[in-house]
Amino acid sequence: MEPTRIFTMKLAAKSDNDIRAVIEPMIDNMLAGSTDIDHARHVQDFTDRLKVIVTDENLAQQCADYQARVGFFDRREFIALFRRQHSVAATWRLFFTKSEDEFVLEAMFVERDGRLQIEHCMIF
Repeated sequence: MEPTRIFTMKLAAKSDNDIRAVIEPMIDNMLAGSTDIDHARHVQDFTDRLKVIVTDENLAQQCADYQARVGFFDRREFIALFRRQHSVAATWRLFFTKSEDEFVLEAMFVERDGRLQIEHCMIF
C-alpha cells in the first residue's frame, strides 16, 4: 500500500512567499464569500469537516452580526506561518471598516482529496 501523500509537507519546505502565494488567494476568496454572504464561495476551499460546521444559516447569522457591529473586512497584515508535519497554519492582523480594533485571523491548511484545503479558520 502506497503511503498517503501530504501536500503540506512539500508546501512547508517552500519559502514563506511561496506558501503565501498559495494560501492568500484561498483566504481572499473565503473573506469575499463572507462579505457577500455567499455560502458556496465562502466554503469553496473548506474541508468536508469544516463545511458541516459552517452551514448556510450559520454563515448568514455570523455575517449579519459582524457586519452590523464592525463593518466589512478592510485590510489584513500577514503575521506568521507555522509549519507542522501535516499542515501549515497562518495568522494575520485583520481590520474592519467600522472599528479601530485589531483582530486576529488564523487558518490551518491541510491536504484533502488531493488538494490544499482550509481545515480550521477563526477571527477573534
